[in-house]
Amino acid sequence: MKYLENRIKVFILAFLLPFPILIGQDTYQRNSSADVQNYIFNLGLNDENNSIQGEAQITVDFKNEVNQFTLDLIAKSEKFGMSITEVLEDSIKVDFSFEENKLRITPSTVASKQRVYNVKYEGIPERGLVIDTTKFGQRSFFGDNWPNLARHWLPSVDHPSDKASIEFRITAPDHYDVVATGEKIEESNLGNGFKLTTYKEPAPVAMKVVTIGVTRFASKVMDEVEGIPISAWVYPENRWEGFSDYSVAINVMKYFIDNIGPYSYTKLANMQAKTQWGGLENAGTISYFENSVTGKNEVEGLIAHEIAHQWFGNSASENDWNHVWLSEGFATYFAILYQESVYGDEKRKEELALDRKQIIDYFKKKPSPIVDPSITDPMKVLSTNTYQKGGWVLNMLRHKLGDETFWKGIRKYYSTFQNSNAMTLDFQKVMEKVSGQNLESFFQQWIFTKGYPEIKWDWEYKKGKVTLSINQIQDHHIFTFPLEIEMIKDGKSTISKVQVKEKGSTFELEVDSKLDTINLDPNLWLLFEEK
Repeated sequence: MKYLENRIKVFILAFLLPFPILIGQDTYQRNSSADVQNYIFNLGLNDENNSIQGEAQITVDFKNEVNQFTLDLIAKSEKFGMSITEVLEDSIKVDFSFEENKLRITPSTVASKQRVYNVKYEGIPERGLVIDTTKFGQRSFFGDNWPNLARHWLPSVDHPSDKASIEFRITAPDHYDVVATGEKIEESNLGNGFKLTTYKEPAPVAMKVVTIGVTRFASKVMDEVEGIPISAWVYPENRWEGFSDYSVAINVMKYFIDNIGPYSYTKLANMQAKTQWGGLENAGTISYFENSVTGKNEVEGLIAHEIAHQWFGNSASENDWNHVWLSEGFATYFAILYQESVYGDEKRKEELALDRKQIIDYFKKKPSPIVDPSITDPMKVLSTNTYQKGGWVLNMLRHKLGDETFWKGIRKYYSTFQNSNAMTLDFQKVMEKVSGQNLESFFQQWIFTKGYPEIKWDWEYKKGKVTLSINQIQDHHIFTFPLEIEMIKDGKSTISKVQVKEKGSTFELEVDSKLDTINLDPNLWLLFEEK
């Protein structure tokens, strides 16, 4: 998500706390019992104005007692927002209130634990559903929900912890092409200048990653991977360039299925769109910024990032916003892993070197941990910490555990939380079980503690020995970490490893003869700043 022009990512920076803590402060008020199982959104779009007609059919299971519950929906205020005309429970009107952008529904007294509610509404969305024109001047409608903008146009539980299957039934002028989350199950001409298009996704998804795209498209099914159709939806004016640029999705999809596990959704559509982000990882229907299409195949890293999200962030989702690194850090590093598989280890090091510089620059402005409890606004959870530093943590974990164990743990984590939700501790426990190692200190210092080692160092050679001095000069935390040392003599390189545990450490390394030079961390396995 949010990844622009080669390696430039769009981030929202946040103010952060300077001390470690285990729990992020996600303040969303969850329903105590009501659990949404399925949404059916009937949407009416038109060319005369930007008002939408909506009827949401929402299936709710009450896990415990049947009590009041709330849905998120932005109420009409002056020009924008939604007005509710009626709320039904299984065709019977029920009491409801609509205040402070919360629709509060009072269930009837019948005994059933599962109820179906119909919410009829209309209005002009200010955000969430982007009604605009494409860069070629064609009218367009694009869902752009991340992080919690679905409430501008879809009555829903707009939080990643409550996932549900979804169906879009879109009635729009018949000159438009329509794509949406899920598999197309109907396209019917209604005979009045409008057509009905229906998409259905049986896998549970969070509202942050559901979408529609309605405009004039050129579309092509490029291939299938493990029975999943891979398609491109681009503006007709960009047909050839778009089909070429987006075709790399076939290789990316195969890599992730082979290495992580089964794909959760009915299709993978890659869509050129009006979006506030560089890319938005909508489940099975990814949005890419309009100028991503150039015909020069420059968006491979972006496509790998967004497709990685289909596993991490979409299927295995963070349960609280403050743990969004489980989405963004994973997508960042798994895009690197894909590129490493194609271009070799030098590509991994190149990408990580760029990321390390951004982490260091960011820390100087906003020192903070990856999981930051001071952030209560979902629009502010994204930062260099949740992307690049989160990715770097996975890189260090891989090195700590070894490739075989790391990948075994990743597959176990995904299979455990596929189509579900997790927190950082859940990921830690899985990796501990698979590796047989206690990873408490690793996760504490890299996820819940701000910063990284700031190293000042020196070395000298005397009588067949190198004396290496390593000093951590940061004042906020003393880190424990393995450090690779590259020793070079006459162009030949040997690598030793030391374990740093103190603020100041001295190591003696035996060598055959005087060295030409020494380098720290030649293979980029440690996040640190060399002073």
